[in-house]
Amino acid sequence: MAHLDIPAKQPSRPDVDAVVVGAGFAGLYTLHKLRDQLGLHVRVFEAGHGVGGTWFWNRYPGARCDVESLHYSYSFSADLQEEWNWSEKYAGQPEILAYLNHVADRFDLRSDITFETRVTSAVWKDDERRWEIGCDDGSTVTAKYLICGSGNLSVPKEPRFEGMENFDGEIYLTGKWPHDGVNFDGKNVAVIGTGSSGIQVITEIAKEAAHLTVFQRTPNYATPLRNAPSDPERTATIKANYSQVRANARNTRGGVPDYNPLPSALAVTPEERRRVFDECWTAGGFQLYVGSFQDILIDKTANDTISEYIRERISEQIDDPVLAEKLIPTDYPYGTKRPPFESGYYEIFNQPNVTLVDVRETPIVSVTSGGVLTTDSEHKADILVLATGFDAITGPVLDMGIVGRDGVTLNDKWAHGPRTYLGLSVHGFPNLFLVTGPQSPSVLYNMPLAIEDHVDFIADAIEYCRQNGWETIEAQLPAEDAWVAHTVELSDATLLPETDAWWMTGGANGTPRVCMLYIGGAAAYREICAKVVADGYDGFDLSAQRSASLAGSSGHRHQRI
Repeated sequence: MAHLDIPAKQPSRPDVDAVVVGAGFAGLYTLHKLRDQLGLHVRVFEAGHGVGGTWFWNRYPGARCDVESLHYSYSFSADLQEEWNWSEKYAGQPEILAYLNHVADRFDLRSDITFETRVTSAVWKDDERRWEIGCDDGSTVTAKYLICGSGNLSVPKEPRFEGMENFDGEIYLTGKWPHDGVNFDGKNVAVIGTGSSGIQVITEIAKEAAHLTVFQRTPNYATPLRNAPSDPERTATIKANYSQVRANARNTRGGVPDYNPLPSALAVTPEERRRVFDECWTAGGFQLYVGSFQDILIDKTANDTISEYIRERISEQIDDPVLAEKLIPTDYPYGTKRPPFESGYYEIFNQPNVTLVDVRETPIVSVTSGGVLTTDSEHKADILVLATGFDAITGPVLDMGIVGRDGVTLNDKWAHGPRTYLGLSVHGFPNLFLVTGPQSPSVLYNMPLAIEDHVDFIADAIEYCRQNGWETIEAQLPAEDAWVAHTVELSDATLLPETDAWWMTGGANGTPRVCMLYIGGAAAYREICAKVVADGYDGFDLSAQRSASLAGSSGHRHQRI
């Protein structure tokens, strides 16, 4: 019998209705919403081996949320809200991760999540009207919709100091902390970075290390968090009226209902202003930032009053006036960087085992085999901790290798800064949705509520397309341009463009510094989105699959803004 050399049949690519990237707050709710409420076939890809997103990766000592736990949680399920009890006013990373694991188990979400798999490419196939998604294990899947739920702070910056490869000790990145922890007892530790993560981890390491050297580039306006065990009475009161509490939260600027700022820091007497600042300082958390006066981010003179107040309160905590001068920010307005919070941070610099190195005075030259060399001296270290922040907001999306219509990459489209419509959609990238993307309220809005708002919008848009026979939905270019201009106009009316912060882009080679957030507030943003929907998805192009019945018709409906 003749041998027939028949080629092996190639396995077909699996097709799903939607691919979701990330299994944190955004990915878990998107899966639940699309699968359990719309009945779609959904596949989630998650780079980690468990759920949690940023709370899966950021396990460094002291990692904690600075939004009150009763608000930093899902609102979509009344039963979930009722059954979960937080142990602290501001939950730490282990408890938030436990909560997200509980959500994944409660709603049976794991079965549709592929763990330890990173999306490396996503290419729009215009003839098929589908996305082809490639993963780092070589697998591919096609999907009608691609939803990026990978978070705003999920890609840590990994700085490469000269000589790092020669370091004899251990090197850790706060954004990729080892799951089995790190022992600092009796060790000489160097920490580079004093942003939010740095402030949290430095405070904890100082309790264990034989000696801690902190390398600071820019001092921060860190104010007290005032964490405490959960108050059972307050918890019971909120749970008894949770639906109204959530509704009230969504009608504020930031998604938390307990702030009532006065109109202007300049319209009251110095004594009254001091009283307000003192009350906010004592209350802790975001009270100073959003609960004091409405004009501190708009009027430089008003901002000067709160900036000087915080400088004074920082100085009170530090024994050495020369050291205090290095730890107190003076060259940018308070609130133009995201405010960090502290729980004993400044006091650790009074300890004999803690040294501050101002790298603006003595820059880092290199990492040596035994520590960190600056222009002044070598600082010995057994452990080096990099608390150097994130490639924020755009980094997680640009890491996916997204290619839209006509072969245009998202990286090219955003080469001079992100451009979106509502922070949700991008012209030239049909059926692509971003959850809390650039030019949405994002990190200026209580994130779980911001996520729910976006996922609900996305789910409603998909259902609208299904019900009306539209195959694709995509931002119009004029709508995108108008939205970007609107967000820039809003930020330009504030003090934010004066400061080089992670939520800004540009500023190099004479280009303008532009805020990547919508700063008009959550309530205003929700109204805008609701009007877009009420007007038949105004600003979006909706397209039907071309068929014989559409001969002679474009199969498109153009929505105008």
